[in-house]
Amino acid sequence: VQLVESGGGLVQAGGSLKLTCAYYGFIFDDYAVGWVRQAPGKEREGVSCISSSGTAYYADSVKGRFTISSDNAKKMVYLQMNNLKSEDTAVYYCAAADGKVGVVVSHDEYDYWGQGTQVAVSS
Repeated sequence: VQLVESGGGLVQAGGSLKLTCAYYGFIFDDYAVGWVRQAPGKEREGVSCISSSGTAYYADSVKGRFTISSDNAKKMVYLQMNNLKSEDTAVYYCAAADGKVGVVVSHDEYDYWGQGTQVAVSS
């Protein structure tokens, strides 16, 4: 299993970014895939997750601003981030949970992780 993130960068507050996670080595039908972030000096936080049936989870801090989606044909999971705030600054990791029916809420439930991509929001 391999997860590769891209799309991070520096953006001004109020701006948008779209993160992409390319996944390899598994069939999405058997997994849940999500995004976890870690800001400097803080614990990891589960941001969003999508199940194989299309159910989505969002942390309260990003509801209404972030949208997760998947393209199984391309083996991609996306995180569209709008109206970014300085508190969204973090390393964002793509993660996958094996054999998960439904979504993952806690980052502890993920089995596989990507290397992360940095998102920096300037105020």
